[in-house]
Amino acid sequence: MTIIDADTHLTEPHDLWTSRAPEGWEERLPRVVEMDGEATWVFDGSRLFRAGAMGVVSRDGRKVPGTEFFRWVLDDVHRGAYSIPERLEVMDALGIWAQIVYPNALGLGSQRFVRSSDPEARLMAVAIYNDAMAEMQETSGGRLAPMGAIPWWDVAAAVAETERIAALGLHGINTTSAPQEHGFPDLGERHWDPVWEAASGCSLPVNFHIGASDSAMDWFGSSPWASLGADQKLGVGSAMLYLNNAKVLANLLYSGVLERFPALNVVSVESGVGWIPFVLEALDYGVGEMAPGAMDYLSMAPSEYFRRQVYACFWFERAGLAGAIEALGPGHILFETDFPHPTCTYPDGLHMAAEALGPVTDRESRAGIMGNNAARLYHLPLPE
Repeated sequence: MTIIDADTHLTEPHDLWTSRAPEGWEERLPRVVEMDGEATWVFDGSRLFRAGAMGVVSRDGRKVPGTEFFRWVLDDVHRGAYSIPERLEVMDALGIWAQIVYPNALGLGSQRFVRSSDPEARLMAVAIYNDAMAEMQETSGGRLAPMGAIPWWDVAAAVAETERIAALGLHGINTTSAPQEHGFPDLGERHWDPVWEAASGCSLPVNFHIGASDSAMDWFGSSPWASLGADQKLGVGSAMLYLNNAKVLANLLYSGVLERFPALNVVSVESGVGWIPFVLEALDYGVGEMAPGAMDYLSMAPSEYFRRQVYACFWFERAGLAGAIEALGPGHILFETDFPHPTCTYPDGLHMAAEALGPVTDRESRAGIMGNNAARLYHLPLPE
């Protein structure tokens, strides 16, 4: 089988923007400076966050449990977390042909680009990021497929950048799930229709990674009780972070976006799949509980839109995976490892997936889940 890992992260080089910045912009675009004795990402004078390791796989290749990684610097983490040649070595060792790559520095949903108040700086930062991602893809021989960022705060610019992303040869777009947190309409409003039309026209899937908004991107969130320790809070917070995408999915399916744009494909990234059949059943049931005519703008049940246009990723799930596949259909499930983030299944992801897929006896379905679905969705070339 050709294995495609549908969710990984590669920590951005500290000079990604400064090395490509036009003259005079080096100190305005995202860069790493020392603040309070720590390397820190800043953007146009706005402090973003500590420029740490962004991974839990140590320099010597061990996955380190717990919250120790919060204190790590770049030299502590495996070079495959940020260096293309070493990442390809990791992939070869694990038997993975290609990986979909998501950002770190500017937010899992590109939400931190708005930390600059200067529209020109924002657009320049997005363009440089996408150019760098296209370079990464080319350097990797197409085995690393980064998702492009769009300037979601400006619909006309987002449409233009979506078309440019397609021209660059990137295979999907990544965006925030909650623009309303920054004073913009929510994604169900007609305001965003030009973006959905552009993504559909360019055959670029729209990806909603967990933590794709300021309120959602919190290691602990508001879910853990104060009496819990740091490790326990991280466990509770991580589990609830996955389920944040249930809200995104529910609103999307009720919004009418997928009705208006039947060629639009959407991916729920790093959220798991076991909860999805229940949520779809609840949404379908909810339609029946509404006043007559309340959902006349939809021609299908919410669950049918999912099975037509939505994809989701699994990584550590075992017990409930087979049931979810049966309920959702094998064609809309993707495999991921989340390398090298805290819940990644490194180095045992493929063994765990094989065990979880044990009840799935159809080889075509297994091959689809482990790679062919992602190849079809993202239009990735397969090895000969």
